[in-house]
Amino acid sequence: MTSTQNVRIPAEGAADGAVAAPSRWRSFGRTLGVVWSNGKARVGIVILALFVLVAVFAPLLAPYDPKDTSFERNLDANGAHWLGTTAAGEDVLSQLIFGAQISILVGLAAGVLSTLIAVAIGLSWGYLKGLSSEVVGFIVNLFLVIPGLPLMIVIAAYLQNGGILMIIAVIVVTGWAWGARVLRSQTQSLRSRDFVTAAQFSGERAPRIVFREILPNMTSLIVGSLFGAATAAILAEAGLEFLGLGDSSIVSWGTMLYWAQNSNALLTGQWALLFAPGLCIALLALSLTLINFGVDAVSNPRLREGKAKK
Repeated sequence: MTSTQNVRIPAEGAADGAVAAPSRWRSFGRTLGVVWSNGKARVGIVILALFVLVAVFAPLLAPYDPKDTSFERNLDANGAHWLGTTAAGEDVLSQLIFGAQISILVGLAAGVLSTLIAVAIGLSWGYLKGLSSEVVGFIVNLFLVIPGLPLMIVIAAYLQNGGILMIIAVIVVTGWAWGARVLRSQTQSLRSRDFVTAAQFSGERAPRIVFREILPNMTSLIVGSLFGAATAAILAEAGLEFLGLGDSSIVSWGTMLYWAQNSNALLTGQWALLFAPGLCIALLALSLTLINFGVDAVSNPRLREGKAKK
């Protein structure tokens, strides 16, 4: 006697979706594995993770309110104030901890916005031909020719006291052109590939070809551009704040340098007021640069290390 069993056969669409989802997760996991296998990228990820944790838990980690001016002024490092106090009587360590929030926020926001603009303009510029391509090329080259730092200083001085949003806007306006040019070169290379030609003959419209066929093949390049833009944004924010072109009332590593310079911290022997925020800025920028080594290995197998080579 044979027994019958109820066998559930999934629909074709459901089966495709069930297979596609794990496949995407496996691909994402392999990509993370390639990045993590790079020694430089591992160091960068650890440093960046530490800064992110400090920024997120700043209210719990900081011993005092960063704007509390009730302490004795210009104190050297001691048990109560590990890095001393400022000329206004504020705890330097508390300001250093809370300053991570602004730098990470500016780096993330300005980096993402700059990259989005660079992707939209770079891909369109690389795919289009004729007069429209020439017009876009003229605008991009104009932004590339103008020195970035003087342009940022002029715009920030004109829009002074606009707060952190003004700083982000200035960095985005001056920071997208280089990424757009790099992406344009890669788009021109992919435009002549067979899969793009097949999409053109099938009647697909230009926007779909650009963002559905070409864009997925440039993921590692775009991510690398994002990390580069975020690094430049962090350094630009610190530079503008140091020059007094930002909002001096907020607590950031750039404003710490600005007030330390105004109070002649080096002459009074309070090296921590300048050294501590400067070191944090350098380490945060270094972490993103090191992670970029791992991102480069995703698109270039010759750069991979260890088991990721296999």
